[in-house]
Amino acid sequence: MAKNTVVLAFSGGLDTSYCVKYLKHDLNLEVHSVLVNTGGFTKKELQAIEEHAMNLGVAHHETVDVVDEFYNKAVKYLIFGNVLKNNTYPLSVSAERVFQAIAIAEYAKKTGAQYIAHGSTGAGNDQVRFDLVFNILTPECQVITPIRDQQLSRQAEIDYLKAHDVEMNWEKARYSINKGLWGTSVGGAETLTSHQPLPESAYPSQLVKKDISTITLGFEKGEITSIDGQEMEPVEAIVILHELASQYAIGRDIHVGDTIIGIKGRVGFEAAAPLILIKAHHLLEKHVLTKWQQHWKQQLADWYGMMMHEGQYLDPVMRNIEKFLEDTQGNVSGKVHVTLAPYQFHLTGVESEHDLMNSKFGHYGEMNSGWTGEDVKGFTKILANQTKIWHAVNEGSRNEEPVLKGST
Repeated sequence: MAKNTVVLAFSGGLDTSYCVKYLKHDLNLEVHSVLVNTGGFTKKELQAIEEHAMNLGVAHHETVDVVDEFYNKAVKYLIFGNVLKNNTYPLSVSAERVFQAIAIAEYAKKTGAQYIAHGSTGAGNDQVRFDLVFNILTPECQVITPIRDQQLSRQAEIDYLKAHDVEMNWEKARYSINKGLWGTSVGGAETLTSHQPLPESAYPSQLVKKDISTITLGFEKGEITSIDGQEMEPVEAIVILHELASQYAIGRDIHVGDTIIGIKGRVGFEAAAPLILIKAHHLLEKHVLTKWQQHWKQQLADWYGMMMHEGQYLDPVMRNIEKFLEDTQGNVSGKVHVTLAPYQFHLTGVESEHDLMNSKFGHYGEMNSGWTGEDVKGFTKILANQTKIWHAVNEGSRNEEPVLKGST
């Protein structure tokens, strides 16, 4: 490529549409747009985005498919770890951005481009995620960020594109929508406030089904492998589960969190399949893992999710945590039954040959089979010993045995 070539991370939305026009007309660069597909797009949508890029005036448009890589190197571990940022957000965009940035960097190296551009603003996490990857993988490329550098509002971008005779759905452009395998984020004027909800129309999936239905999810070693007994690859299962659950408008919420740059952020999202899968997987783990497996998994998974969210995926500690998470999944196999209803879902139970809630060892709250009442008395006495000593030393003697009423 010529030295005046820029590789632009392109989604087809307002920000990257502005970038094409600005890079070409204001900076006189030859623009090569690259859409990195991390899932969520139909062939028709991908074709429409390519046509839009060419109409904007790019010299070349490329679609790079990394869906399988994204699942195998990220989504799988987010499920293993039951990762929900602030107990809410399944890292839909956070994880995708890293893999988009890696693919863009690899494309830039392959083509010898001098510049890399992305459409991130200066007030969010994406700028850090993209820049981190580019600094590590393509330090020889200069990074250009028109939206961030010019501190543009969405209305200013719209006005600029209109002045350059660009035709878009301006009503739709009011919202920043990022679509992928692991969910869709939705940002707009409402999410800039602390109290306004997103309107129904802002979400990509609308409520079309109201009759309650049930499905059964099959897991093998922590991965989703079947729906209602029909075996399939995990990526296909995620897509099908989304199609089923999104008809109920399931998976909508608004995430409030601390950004990498230190300010609070608020974003809407729709993630029917991720939320159902994470909750179903977690329930199955409650039945098949020990207390301490669950405890330490959560500690490391929280770190994994935070590092992923903040763009630190390339740090080698992430590979260490992944090995631990994968090692815990050996017995996480079985079925989880799920009920779907408008705007909500319920987990109704599990079946697994590894279920530790095994009736031959006892029925919780009713009857035990593995010990006697005298065993429990001795166990409890020893268990209380350390705290009993503390109270005796610090609050006076409490080591005398109580005298039972009526005894001599």
